[in-house]
Amino acid sequence: MAHAAPTPGGMTGRPARGTGSGGFTAPSGLPDIFDARVHRVAKVAIPVVLGLVYGYWAAANRRSGGPITGWNILFGFVTALAFIVLCLAVARFAPLLKRELHSLVKSGFAGAALGFLYSQTGESVLRSAAIGLATTAGVFLVFFYRYYTREDGEGNRIR
Repeated sequence: MAHAAPTPGGMTGRPARGTGSGGFTAPSGLPDIFDARVHRVAKVAIPVVLGLVYGYWAAANRRSGGPITGWNILFGFVTALAFIVLCLAVARFAPLLKRELHSLVKSGFAGAALGFLYSQTGESVLRSAAIGLATTAGVFLVFFYRYYTREDGEGNRIR
C-alpha cells in the first residue's frame, strides 16, 4: 500500500473559527493538539502546581520528619506562594531579554530554588550555595545552547 510522503513544514492551514486547533502545526513545527484556551490555563496552572509541590517539599525538609505544626504549614504555603510569584515573573519577563540574560535568569531561578530547598535540610550555607551555583551553571549551559541554536542575535526565533 502506498502512502504519501510528509512535506517539510507539515500542515500549515488554519482551522475555521471556533473549531479548536484541528491538529495543525504550531510555529515550532510540532503538532498543536490543544486549544489556545488550554495554553492560557496551563501558563498559570503549571507554576501553581509546581509551587504547591515545592512548598510541601520545603516544609518537609524543614521539619526533618518531626511533627507537622501550624508554623510548618504556614512556612510551606508562604514558600509555595513565593515560588509561584517568582516562577510567573520569570516566565513572563525572561523571554523579553537577550538569549544570554534569558538563560541566566531561568537558570538562576532554578539554582536558587534548589539551593533554598537544600538549605532547609540543616546543611551548611556554603554547601547550599555551592549546590545552587552548580545547578545554575548546568541549567545555564542547557538553556543557552537551546536559545543559541534556535534564535538569532536579536532574539528572533529561527525555527
